[in-house]
Order: sequence, then C-alpha cells, then structure tokens
Amino acid sequence: MLLFAGIVPAAQAAPRAPLIWAFGDSLSAGYGLPPAQGFTAQLQAALRRAGVAATVRNGGVAGDTAAQARARLRWGLRGLGATPDLVIVELGANDMLRGLPVAQARANLDAILIELRNRRIPVLLAGMRAAPNLGPDYVRAFDGMYPALARAHRTPLYPFFLDGVAANPRLLQPDGLHPNARGVTIIVARLLPSVRRALSTG
Repeated sequence: MLLFAGIVPAAQAAPRAPLIWAFGDSLSAGYGLPPAQGFTAQLQAALRRAGVAATVRNGGVAGDTAAQARARLRWGLRGLGATPDLVIVELGANDMLRGLPVAQARANLDAILIELRNRRIPVLLAGMRAAPNLGPDYVRAFDGMYPALARAHRTPLYPFFLDGVAANPRLLQPDGLHPNARGVTIIVARLLPSVRRALSTG
C-alpha cells in the first residue's frame, strides 16, 4: 500500500458482534440450572463454536405469561443498551398451563410482535404445544396460534421449543416440565440452524 504525504489510513472499526435477546419465560431463563448450563449460555457457546461471535442475553422470567412479558417488553429492550439483531420470542407455555384463553395469549403475542416489527427488530418465534388433557379444541387453537402469528407477521417460526425433549424424563428436571442441562443441549442443537438463518436474513 502506498502512503502519500505521511497520511496513514484510519483503522476500520471492527463490526459489532450480533446481539440476540431470548425473550421468554422459565424455559429461556434456564430455570433450575446453573447459569452456564441454561439456554442462553449454551446457545451463545454453540454459536461461537459455529463461528458466529454473537452475544446472547437472557430476557426470560420464570412464570411469565404472554401478558406479563408484553408489559415488560419496552423496558427490557431499553435495559439491553443496544438494539438487538434478533429477538427469540419464547412465550405461551404459562398461558397454556394455566388454561388461559388462547385468544388472550394470541393478542398479547401479536402485540409483542407488532412492537418488535415497528422497531425493525428481526424475530424468531418459538412455538409451544398444548397438553393433550386440555381437550382437542384448546389444543387445536393453541397449537395453531404460532403458525398463524408467524404468517401474519412474516416472521420465521421454530415450531416447538421443546422438540426432542418434551416427555423424555432423561432430559427433564424432576418437575417433568423444564429441561435439564442435557435437554437444553438438544434444544440448542435443534434450534441453532434457525437462529443462524434468522441472523443472516434479519
């Protein structure tokens, strides 16, 4: 490179590492696990092993319904200190476990997705499935809620957050609901391609 009149080109600033926010309930919060074994820590480690130097921040609150998450969305985004490059929305399990109306959960998830879209923040929507004992009508409405929201907002959908883990006692904590560390590893491995695609197209 030729330098003229003693002028040295200014160093280019390194690009900021992608910021991912896992916005959800106890499943994304890593309930019952040491921080290093929870969802966000394992996802960040898996991304970095795959060559994606992303930072994954934990926005999960145990027990949150979609309504409670909606109420904290704006201040949660402010608390990040930067606009995330991707938000993983993982909500609805507590609405389902409490038998709350599907229309209520859908309206609150819809509002969350609208807020993120208005801020031009890419989203990966992580779905949940209803317990069969809630009855076929509830199961049909609840399970169909996530694909319908994904279509309406044109956002990518990961159909079932607990895919490969649900109902397997070897991968769950004693409560039968929350994944253990091995279960989280499987969740992350299955979710990782969707996260990478969402980052690259966001």
